[in-house]
Amino acid sequence: MTVSSGENTADSTSSLSGLAPLEAVLFDIDGTLCDSDPLHYYAFRELLQEIGFNGGVPITEDFFVENIAGKHNEDISTILFPDDHPRGVKFLEDKEAMFRRFAKEQVKPIDGLYKLSKWIEDRGLKRAAVTNAPRLNAELMISILGLSDFFDYVVLGSDCDRAKPFPDPYLKALEVLGVSKDHTIVFEDSVSGIKAGVAAGMPVIGLTTRNPEHLLMQAKPTFLIKDYEDPKLWAALEELDKKATGSA
Repeated sequence: MTVSSGENTADSTSSLSGLAPLEAVLFDIDGTLCDSDPLHYYAFRELLQEIGFNGGVPITEDFFVENIAGKHNEDISTILFPDDHPRGVKFLEDKEAMFRRFAKEQVKPIDGLYKLSKWIEDRGLKRAAVTNAPRLNAELMISILGLSDFFDYVVLGSDCDRAKPFPDPYLKALEVLGVSKDHTIVFEDSVSGIKAGVAAGMPVIGLTTRNPEHLLMQAKPTFLIKDYEDPKLWAALEELDKKATGSA
């Protein structure tokens, strides 16, 4: 069952209890560990306008959400430059360099991230970051957030045959961690990412960081949360703990 972030029902709080005993937690990076999408949007908007894309009219946030957010750069290149792949590759290299300059000063964790990471560490759970971002971006953001020692692995879409929205990156994460999809949770913030986690057979908790709730729900997350302070998340984790210890 999927429920929206505005609901807090018995179904939503017990929806993770079937995962007990929990073995692993998998995270996307952009929009899931940190609210980085505004920086990506700004970089795309500025550089696309600079080269005269769309007649020099700046792209809108709606265009960004529908065509760019959560997608792998190969797919973005095809969307933006369908007839000129080399130009698309060069453009995206320039865009990522601009993003990394912004990120060094402006990336901040999603509220409650460190509370959740402590909960995960206290239970000895395995964890991986699973992202469509380029390696330099992924490593930079994880480092800025102080999570380099937290993650056991970082799985890139470019390391797989297919990136998100296909399940390959999440299936690879399960493989390298040596865990079962039946005992693993995914945290994601994009339609592409939620679809990938669901296709890999895992419950996905969606974050409404930037993407519209109605679009996220179409990808069938288990439920949506605003951030890691959301009471619905902690009610579900408490139920999971109770199931794991056999308490009523």
